[in-house]
Amino acid sequence: MTYQETLDYLFARLPIFQRVGGAAYRSDLDNIKTLCDQLGNPENKFDSIHVAGTNGKGSTSHMIASVLQSAGYNVGLYTSPHLKNFTERIRLNGQEVEQDFVIDFVEKIKNAITSISPSFFEVTVAMAFEYFAYKKVDIAIIEVGMGGRLDATNVLSPLLSVITNIGFDHQQFLGDSLDKITAEKAGIIKPNTPVIISQKQEETTSIFEQIALKNNAELIFATDTFEVSQTIYSYNNDSKKDNFDISTITNHEKLETKEYQYIYTDLELDLKGIYQKQNLAGVICALEKLKTTKSKRRAEQKKSYFTFTEENLVEGLKYAAQKTGLKGRWYRLNKKNEKPFIICDIAHNEDGINQIITQLKVELEKGNYSTLRVVFGAVNDKDLDKIFNLLKQELQGKIKQKVVFYFCKPNVPRGLETSVLKNKAKGFDLEGKAYESVEVALENAKKDATSNTNQNDFIYVGGSAFVVAEVV
Repeated sequence: MTYQETLDYLFARLPIFQRVGGAAYRSDLDNIKTLCDQLGNPENKFDSIHVAGTNGKGSTSHMIASVLQSAGYNVGLYTSPHLKNFTERIRLNGQEVEQDFVIDFVEKIKNAITSISPSFFEVTVAMAFEYFAYKKVDIAIIEVGMGGRLDATNVLSPLLSVITNIGFDHQQFLGDSLDKITAEKAGIIKPNTPVIISQKQEETTSIFEQIALKNNAELIFATDTFEVSQTIYSYNNDSKKDNFDISTITNHEKLETKEYQYIYTDLELDLKGIYQKQNLAGVICALEKLKTTKSKRRAEQKKSYFTFTEENLVEGLKYAAQKTGLKGRWYRLNKKNEKPFIICDIAHNEDGINQIITQLKVELEKGNYSTLRVVFGAVNDKDLDKIFNLLKQELQGKIKQKVVFYFCKPNVPRGLETSVLKNKAKGFDLEGKAYESVEVALENAKKDATSNTNQNDFIYVGGSAFVVAEVV
């Protein structure tokens, strides 16, 4: 088969969650264990860091990978879903997996596909494990697809685990409360394996503590150790940079005195979202912990620990998107100084949209924009009531700019019909027009923004990763 024929076979033969939703969900690890057994358990042939969470796990994975790449390591990176090309899911030092490897791998496991009917995600996870073992990576950063406990990636025995934050998403699979969702995410915690929690949340702390204790796992809340202070944030003014200061707390009993010892200062990120501040403490904490966590694979090389310099960290964060190919996180779609200003982001749940609104308010205030034009699409299993209520409460009447919506349907089977989307939004006083596609919606937003040369408009594209996939 050719590469395209191989992809067509996978998409047609295997249930893929991004397209069909719950029909692709697996409630056990049997299939991935069978696949890995037949492949000789490649997941045991490389060191790894396992990353879970509701939002921020992709950005966290890419930043950690970039720093370790800067330190000279051979770094694998597995993330999902892909935006444009299937090969985005599996990377080696930022380069996408070769198409020939995809072809050969699928041919190799065709009998297993026929006999056990794995999901698309299970096959891609097994493919990533096989690729990283084949390439003899020093370490692989593996992002969970959904949840954690029953995620196909959870057959790993990582050096350490990272959990970013906990919010409401995929409640039909993970549970309808933060307690239940936390327990599912915490399912990646392994016996005697350190776990980093990027954000300490009052509602979830005790659950992490209980599960870590049960597994004799060292539990580290990153924000108990590191504080990330954002000293400068500027997107439009070329005379400034986007800088972050990172400090470590030295006296937990006197937090109000601000007795901090600064270990990294003036760190610049090419991931421009303000919300990256919430991920950064976990990234730094994980990297620092990695320095003192003994490798399971490298002892024979007398290189039992991973090391990096401050220069490696500075470079890795400054060029994280560039080094790893990350897109769709507060990602600009046009050139600097080009109008209208157009940004997209894959945020797709209440917590993620809330972070986007925070950033929009900052941008709109600084940029003196006339109108906010929102190109918005969604899939049919999202809790839009919470998202639309948030948009109503935090945008309508809270900003001086006029807000206009351009409703669209992402080109996937799970895409929500624009008529349904528009009518639901109308119930929250969010007015706009419906368009047949993301492309047409964005073109109309740009046309409206440029029809009056005296206007200075801001266009935001989002609501779903599948909307963003059509514009990046």
